[in-house]
Amino acid sequence: MRDWTLKGEHDVHSEFTAIVEKSGEWFIDYSPEIPGANGQGRTKKECLKSLSEAID
Repeated sequence: MRDWTLKGEHDVHSEFTAIVEKSGEWFIDYSPEIPGANGQGRTKKECLKSLSEAID
């Protein structure tokens, strides 16, 4: 799950669902709330970071 705050005139807090699956040696993930946002990595942590960067 991604949890972030955008700074500006008003603070905004958004949470997104992360679906994580293992495919061979890799983890892949996506967020159903954001079409086209996905990530991958050799570890679950790398995978979630990749998704986070895709959403930002």
